[in-house]
Amino acid sequence: MNVKVLKSPDDYSAAMARLSDLMSLDPAAGTDEENELELLALVIEAYERKIVSPVKPDPVDAILFRMEQMNLSENDLVPYIGSLLKVSEVLSRKRALSLPMIRRLHKGLGISAHVLIGELEAEETISIA
Repeated sequence: MNVKVLKSPDDYSAAMARLSDLMSLDPAAGTDEENELELLALVIEAYERKIVSPVKPDPVDAILFRMEQMNLSENDLVPYIGSLLKVSEVLSRKRALSLPMIRRLHKGLGISAHVLIGELEAEETISIA
């Protein structure tokens, strides 16, 4: 086992190649290969956190994802967003979410308010519906 701290893209590429090799071996529990795989995964994760900026979830994508999870149609969003026209405009990104919409979506569908507010932060505007 020769796991080291990753300091460059070349180190990262080599670590990813080794991780792939170890995963294809499907090592048995408690073996040196399994221990190396776990340690290598931790080192890779630490490097990725350092070099990759966190991705901000898109509010509309979050709504669409929840719709898919709950098997909802656009009509089902009317109580949270307003008219069917407003629902269509929000989902097509032609209308920003208002604070009341965010509150209703958060409470009714359990979508993180932080994710829904992300749209307001990006546009730096608040519309009232």
